[in-house]
Amino acid sequence: MTNAVVVGTGFIGPVHVEALRRIGVHVRGVLGSSPEKSQQAAQSMNLEVAYPNYQAIIDDPEVHAIHITTPNDTHLSMSKQALLAGKHVICEKPLAMNAAETAELVELAKAHPNLVGAVNYNKRFYPLVQHARDMVRSGEIGEVRLTRGGYLQDWLLYDTDWNWRLVPEQGGSTRAIGDIGTHWMDLVGFITGLQITELLADLHTFIPVRRKPKQALATFAGKEAAAAAEYDEIHINTEDVGAVLFHYSNGARGTMNVSQVTAGRKNFCNFEIVGSEATLAWDVENPNHLWIGRRDRPNEVLIKDPSLMSANARYYNSYPGGHTEGFDDSFKQLYRAVYDYIHAGNYSAPKPYPTFEDGHQEVILCDRIVESHQQRGWVRV
Repeated sequence: MTNAVVVGTGFIGPVHVEALRRIGVHVRGVLGSSPEKSQQAAQSMNLEVAYPNYQAIIDDPEVHAIHITTPNDTHLSMSKQALLAGKHVICEKPLAMNAAETAELVELAKAHPNLVGAVNYNKRFYPLVQHARDMVRSGEIGEVRLTRGGYLQDWLLYDTDWNWRLVPEQGGSTRAIGDIGTHWMDLVGFITGLQITELLADLHTFIPVRRKPKQALATFAGKEAAAAAEYDEIHINTEDVGAVLFHYSNGARGTMNVSQVTAGRKNFCNFEIVGSEATLAWDVENPNHLWIGRRDRPNEVLIKDPSLMSANARYYNSYPGGHTEGFDDSFKQLYRAVYDYIHAGNYSAPKPYPTFEDGHQEVILCDRIVESHQQRGWVRV
């Protein structure tokens, strides 16, 4: 039996715990930002161990895999310690703060080939995303000519909204791009198989000063609470929005828009992949519908139904047609891919999950996007 531990008790940590339980992986315990938070989280999620610190996890011989859901500035050190201790790592994105750090993790993972180093790009694991990938890779839509779409949210719309991701020392030099733009770039790259060769970026901060509440709030929790009575004014140096143009290895073009200040868009990640024969469109708020555009016959909408989908996509379906699968299911399917791979024990086999190499590539793109914005011009990747 493989025992897992989840590090982090904010918005996403409990999502990992629930998904792991759904696939039968034993979650041994949890670590919060303090021993008290560890105790509270362990009690609320009925976990047996509330770890007092990270070293206690590293020293626990009953722990085989560590899920890291903490702020970005901890990812490098936590992942390194876990791999050196012989434990599998499933890390939230972005993998680390910059490409130098992610490159170090890639090399460390290569030095431990019998350990999993995975990045939590869950968007890949919606069933219709897998089907879209198979359609593109089989040539069904022809040559890919254009990708467009992005990722829009509104949880940082007001100057009273606050989160650790706003702090460059914790989140990195890019915020909207690093937090949600990486999801989009990984998603489209996974489907098309195309490499980005050049990019042109424009980033902007619409709220240059925010009011940080004296008491910390979990991610997204600020939307549900009244503005704090006591706060500090903080100058913001990371972007609220970003727009990026891409050139791909086959000559295709792409456009991406990201925003964390778009009113009404709660978690809108969408893509349109334009081929020489057909077009595919999908969005994460309606994940059970894939639009297929045609010129020479009527357009189609494929409703998620394993009996109508590719064999690979059927593997990532748990329920028959008409039974929706969404956000929490995508985590379940990602971890199913990871732990099935661990249990099979053949670490030379192709990896069915996002690897540290994938995470490194996305952070390279983040670094180049910042570089392009600062230089006000195209940069090569």
